[in-house]
This record gives sequence, structure tokens and C-alpha cells, in this order.
Amino acid sequence: MKYTKISLIFALLPVVAFGADDDCMTRKNVPDGVLDLQKVIELGLCRNPETASAYYSLEATRLNKNAGYANYLPSVSASVSAGKNYQNKEWGDWQYGASISASYLIFDFGKRLADLNQLSAVWRATGFEYDERVQNYVYGVIGAYYALLNADADVESAKSLRDVAQTALDTANKKFKAGVVARADVLKAETTLASRDLDLERAKNNREVTKGTLLTKLSFPADQDITIADMSGDFGSARENRGIDELIKIARERRPDLLRASANKDAAWHRRNSAFLKNLPSISASGSISWGDDHLGDVFSPTGNQINGSIGIRASMPIFVGFANMYGLRSANASYDSAAENLRSVNDNAMLDVFTAYQNYKTAQTVLTQTETLLKSATESEKVTAGMYKVGRATMLDWQTAQSELVSAQKQNNAAKYDLFTKRAAVALAIGDIKSELEKDE
Repeated sequence: MKYTKISLIFALLPVVAFGADDDCMTRKNVPDGVLDLQKVIELGLCRNPETASAYYSLEATRLNKNAGYANYLPSVSASVSAGKNYQNKEWGDWQYGASISASYLIFDFGKRLADLNQLSAVWRATGFEYDERVQNYVYGVIGAYYALLNADADVESAKSLRDVAQTALDTANKKFKAGVVARADVLKAETTLASRDLDLERAKNNREVTKGTLLTKLSFPADQDITIADMSGDFGSARENRGIDELIKIARERRPDLLRASANKDAAWHRRNSAFLKNLPSISASGSISWGDDHLGDVFSPTGNQINGSIGIRASMPIFVGFANMYGLRSANASYDSAAENLRSVNDNAMLDVFTAYQNYKTAQTVLTQTETLLKSATESEKVTAGMYKVGRATMLDWQTAQSELVSAQKQNNAAKYDLFTKRAAVALAIGDIKSELEKDE
């Protein structure tokens, strides 16, 4: 079955590599230099306690599965004893004994296999749960990464727009001193500059908050600093689009919650079989050897009769256990039906997630194109209005209006750019293929 493969090997290998080079789990400070998205995710996966907890849960189920093979091996036990009896107010002699016994289940109509298959299915389901938790964590880091890039862009935009407002104030002062405009123009320009200063401070504050959010996801103190790399200009272009049918096909093969629900259904099916097979007979072989005597000195006496042994084959079948097996089988049947319905529900929700993420991504591409056009137009309009004001063909109010439109266009373009990146990551998450999105970023 395709879904038996745990798809997030990539999530483990970078952790080992990063940890081996930089001891990322114990480090107290963010690495120096510019970190790209891949490095940030590797650092987070190495340090994140949630994914580490999921990994240990996966390891526990793997060991439980391995323990299931014990039913195919013989069981051997040994015991020794020493004691004496008390009777008629007198203590008897010490009596000594030792024994060793072995048993082996020969045939049980496949119950051992059903139990082992159930444990294997539970292990696979836990593996897909781990896969899902890692992908959700990676998606959260991606969102925080893009949010910080957006915040950085907003700070830079606020600085450039403040420069424009400063230029407007300088121009108004010169024209006022020359007697060309009224004092009102200077006051309007001062008001605009104060507003741009406020916007800059807000942008810086938002940048600190988003930086703290990313650092917290990486398990670092929020007051530290981190420098991250921007994305390439052609990232998320329309030529990367895939059809909805292709995305749904990939989701059916790779989406962890779908694969987990399928594995849980398999586990319930094997659990139901095991509950039924409890009612059938089992055949086992056994053997034992024992020794007992009142005198340790005669242990190896050839005339003694201290050593006994036995071998045999035993068949057993439950006749009546207080209806426990009957109710157990009914419960297992109900659990299987529940798992089957849950698989249907997860499949429906997964297909809706894929469709929604796909439509949101296409819309984000359109919005980005529109905001780029809007920004280009607003930038040109501000420049033209500034030139017209300098030659007396536009008022300060006209220039302020153009600056406001430029501010709005710049913010919308920044938000649309990084929203597109996030929406593309959402498509990758919806189809269970975050790995491929990370590989594109390299």
C-alpha cells in the first residue's frame, strides 16, 4: 500500500544535520547572518517541543508493534524454591526445588497475525499523525516568516513615504517663503509628515511583534533579533499552477490525515478480526522439567527420584466468559464502522480544503497583479502631482491626496505579495506536500 510510507523523512534529516553542526537544541541565541526559509524551518524542527513529542509517540507505537512479534516465539520461564513445613509444633526439613517450563502457540486461526496487523496499522496511523503535526508546524513557521517579511516591507515603505512627506514640507516652506503659497500649505505638509512619522512607528512596532512571533515558534526569546532573506521575484508565478484534478490526486496519495484515517480503519478491521478469533480454539505445545529434594547433597544421586519432566500438546477454547467476547466483538464491529465513516468524513473535508486553498491561491495571484498595477499608478500619480505643485498647477491638498493613495497602494501591494506566498504554502499543506514547496525555495 502506498500510504505505508512515512513521507516526512525530510523533516528528520535536516534536524540531524543542523543539530550536528550548530547544536541547535541547546543554543540560547539565534544564529548570526541571514537565514533563508529552509534554514529557519530546519532550526524550528530541531527545537520545537511539539514535534519532538509527536516523534516520541511514534517511537512508542513502533516498539509496541515490535513487541507483537513475541507471540510467534516460545515463552520460557524458570523458578527456584526453598521452604519447610510446620506441623504438630515442629518444623520439618528444608525442601528445595527448581523448574523450567516452555510453551509455544502452534495454531490460533490467525489471531496472532490479526493482533500484529493491528499494531502495525496503529504504528502507521501514528506516523501519519506525526507527519501532519510536522507539516502544520512548518506551515505555521512559513506564515510567521512571510508575516515578518511583510512587516519589514511595511517599515521600508513607511520610511520612503516619510521621505516623500518631508520633501512636500520642504517644498511648501520654500514656496511660502517666496510668497507663492499660503501658510496653510505648510501646515498641511507638517500634518502629513506627522502622520507619516506615526505610520513609521506603528510599522516598526508591528515588525517587532511579528519578529517575536517567529522567534517564539523557533523556541527563542521574543526580544532577540533575527535576519531573514526575502523571496525571489518570480516566486508564486502563474506558470507554477497545477490543475485542481492533479492537486486532488496528490492529496489522496500524500495528505497525512487521509492516510491516518485509512490506517485507523485498517487497525479497526484487524481489531474486529482479533475479537472474532478469540472465540476459536488454539493449540499449543508445552514442556517442563523440575527437581525437588529434601537434601541438597543428593541432588546428583543416580538412585534418587528428584527430577521430573513432561511434554504435551494442549487445545483450548473459551465456552463461556460472561458474554465478554460477544460484546467485545460487537464493540469491535461498531469501532470499525465508526472508522470507516470517519474516513469518508476526512476525505470530504480534505477535498474541500484542497479546493478552497486552490481558489484562494488563484485569487491571491490576481490580487497581486492588481495591486502591482495600482502601486505603479499611485507612484506615478504622486510624482506627477508633486511636479505640478512645484510649478503651481496643483494644490497641497492634491499632493496630500496622491500621497495617501500611494500609502494605501504600497500597503496593499506588500500584503498581497506575502499573502500570495502564504496561500501557496496553504495549497501545499492542503495536498500534504509541504516538502515540494520548500524545495522550490532553494
